[in-house]
Amino acid sequence: MNRSRWKELAVLAGLVALFWGGAQWIGGRQAASEGQVLRELARPGDILMLSSTTCVFCKRASAWLVEQQVPHRECFIERDAACLAEYQARGARGTPTFVVRGQTLLGFDPQRMRAILRPPA
Repeated sequence: MNRSRWKELAVLAGLVALFWGGAQWIGGRQAASEGQVLRELARPGDILMLSSTTCVFCKRASAWLVEQQVPHRECFIERDAACLAEYQARGARGTPTFVVRGQTLLGFDPQRMRAILRPPA
């Protein structure tokens, strides 16, 4: 491969890295903004997270909520009989399942949480 071809590839790799880094930065800013909104809207007792000890998605959602300082309570269906009863009573089909001001959400969706927590206009 000749020298000019290597330069072209290096420039292309640099552009890909720049765009990828920018996308990651924007995504991080959006997540932080979403976290701030949820933190401002949620009150203790508004968000219950029904988790499983083996659920990778539960761990990620919990870590995000903690990192963003969103008030919530988490329980584990394998460890807590009341948590399992709540999970079954809601007809949940997987974890994480959230109870946000009485409404059931399957999966972690900050935008849907925000819609429930935001007061009606």
